[in-house]
Amino acid sequence: MESSLKGSTALVTGASMGIGEAIALALAGKGMNIALLARSKDKLEAVQAQIVEKYPSVKARAYAVDIQVHTEVDAAVQSAITELGEIEVLVNNAGLALGAPARFWELPIGLINQMNGTNIAGVMYTTHSVLNRSMWPKKRGTIINVSSVTGLECPPFNGEAVYHANKACLEGFTNSLRNETAGSDIRVLALRPGVVAGNFHLQRVKFDQDAMDEFFYGYEPLAAADLADAVCFMVSRPGRTSIKALDCVPTAQRSLTCFDREWNSRQGKEA
Repeated sequence: MESSLKGSTALVTGASMGIGEAIALALAGKGMNIALLARSKDKLEAVQAQIVEKYPSVKARAYAVDIQVHTEVDAAVQSAITELGEIEVLVNNAGLALGAPARFWELPIGLINQMNGTNIAGVMYTTHSVLNRSMWPKKRGTIINVSSVTGLECPPFNGEAVYHANKACLEGFTNSLRNETAGSDIRVLALRPGVVAGNFHLQRVKFDQDAMDEFFYGYEPLAAADLADAVCFMVSRPGRTSIKALDCVPTAQRSLTCFDREWNSRQGKEA
């Protein structure tokens, strides 16, 4: 499968930074043309420039859209197919976790709508468009939905009701879509990250670096590149093989809530 990735096209949402940026760069490194979707035009164009500079034979296009708006998503998908070719890989990476540590009823309705719109509707809109415009007519492709380990187990702290519900919904959507695409060579997969260093968790704690440092104390979280490696592994399996779901977590994260905070000291690193 890996050799067939070269020259084909991947579409990555939330591609302007962090995990999405890392996934886009990693797939470009496999020779794939990349359609980059996110809201920030400037950040997307910076990622596009990185790809073109590092991989001159690869084509990359930036589409600044709000994935909560179906018409914007559908237009971007159509443009990507016209400019880059049929979409072989879709990575639904865009996601938000906002409002912690407020309890559900304390959240502004605007934040609830924003998370639901991005984490659920955005994934469905993008998948709907890619399936209709590219994957289903040719009966092949790989869809990876970036879920979370929190999608299977409720976090024990405040502020996660909407995000947890969103990821649990994404798990159900992934499993159902896998069944509904029977009769094709389309693979529908879930990637479940654990704790990842970067803007996503920093945003979660309202950009409080002290709170972030406390959360990461004693162990090494994942880097965005770790998730990019996982995506490359999943998409490069032979067509007869599906990694239906892959949990990628720091070794020190023994379960959702159990962290080995002596990890760094055993590795000879500062806590």
